[in-house]
Amino acid sequence: MSTLPHIPALRRGRPYQSLDQANLVDHRTGTPLVTISQVNAGIVRKDLARIGESRAALRKFTTRQLIDISAKAGEFFLNGTLPLGDRGHMQSAQDYILTLSATSGLPYVMVRRNMAKIHHALTDMATVLNGLTRGLDLEILDRGYGVQSGTPISYYPTAQALGLVMPSNSPAVNSLWLPAIALKIPVIIKPGKEEPWTPLRLIHAFIAAGCPAEAFGFYPTDHEGAGEILKMCGRALIFGDKSTTDRYANNPAIQIHGPGFSKILLGEDTVDRWPEYLDLMAGSIADNGGRSCINASAIVVPRHGAAIADALAQKLGPIAPLPAADENARLSGFANTKMADYIDSAITTDLAVPGAEDVTAKYRQGPRKVIFEGGVYLRPTIIRCDSFAHPLANREFLCPYASVVEVPQAEMLDRIGPSLVVTAITKDPGFTEKLLASPLIERLNLGPISTMKISWDQPHEGNMFEFLYKRRSIDRAD
Repeated sequence: MSTLPHIPALRRGRPYQSLDQANLVDHRTGTPLVTISQVNAGIVRKDLARIGESRAALRKFTTRQLIDISAKAGEFFLNGTLPLGDRGHMQSAQDYILTLSATSGLPYVMVRRNMAKIHHALTDMATVLNGLTRGLDLEILDRGYGVQSGTPISYYPTAQALGLVMPSNSPAVNSLWLPAIALKIPVIIKPGKEEPWTPLRLIHAFIAAGCPAEAFGFYPTDHEGAGEILKMCGRALIFGDKSTTDRYANNPAIQIHGPGFSKILLGEDTVDRWPEYLDLMAGSIADNGGRSCINASAIVVPRHGAAIADALAQKLGPIAPLPAADENARLSGFANTKMADYIDSAITTDLAVPGAEDVTAKYRQGPRKVIFEGGVYLRPTIIRCDSFAHPLANREFLCPYASVVEVPQAEMLDRIGPSLVVTAITKDPGFTEKLLASPLIERLNLGPISTMKISWDQPHEGNMFEFLYKRRSIDRAD
């Protein structure tokens, strides 16, 4: 028998060892770190036919009890030593940091920051739900009905479970599904190939805090198995690139989390003071290794585009890979080296189209794609584009990347396209009114606020409560 830890699938919280197993390896050395059971679509389909049992296990708790359990889970997740697999291995918080870094390429400092975000979402779940429900008396969810502001009110669940097809790029994306447990909705998770660690640690943290194990399904599976999760849960979240998510764009039961195309806009009234906002722009582009959908991928200004691009390039271009344990590390390695190859090739190819310049080239003094301590990294790239028509002007990649484009303020909202987060640095009342009215902006920051700033009680990409519950009309004779 292998001495490596073995991560089983979890079928209604019960470990299941499959004959089909895969190794998860260190992205730098290729050394196997763990074996993971792989399950097929038939097992997923069979288990989801009994998902009502998982829902019933959560319904035994009040919402307030599940909020308290979430808070305890947050402490276990951040500091606890929790089970790792079914061979008696345990995982401390430091072990989690080391293994996640080894398989995903994230340096330790970024893993810890992501842990803090997840911890905050769990320990402040009461505030999160208050924001998502707009102050709903949560006992109404326990009874199914009640009175709010003098009006009879009732909510019912839209699904027996929440399906999750998770990515490997950033641990904090797991924060998006955490309210489901407090809302009494089980979760069925297909983990990212290189990042099973965070959802698995969260599941064990919830169980240690008193949540019923039946509330969780953990299914490392293939595309067919993922399809069953998306189809059978009733409600689901999928993460991926545009080619993956576009096929579900018209399905209201599936919430899509694809590229964010987040942006920073400087108005006519502030652009002449752009040096004041240089650190904000650089941080929005490069924080978390540029791996988040809320990283800014375009800086849109009415003038000074060349100067802004050059200043950003000077600031970000010299950034190079550092050891994973270095507190100053700002780049993430690529466990999937083919993705790094694709990004590097795509940028190089599109630079051949007239109207764009890689301004960082002269400051990084070497290639964009580099190998460091056996890992593959992409160094920051700032592209100066003549217009939004250029293929690199409105792109997003899993690395510190942004275009800088000059657009007249009056035309900005017609050019930028759908944007997950827009930070608009302006005090112009007319421009502000247009920004507030724009249907293209999911989250709007008015003023010098990083695109990376998230308030969990103000959802930046869909409201989990409204996704999982629907209001019905109700009246009672008594």
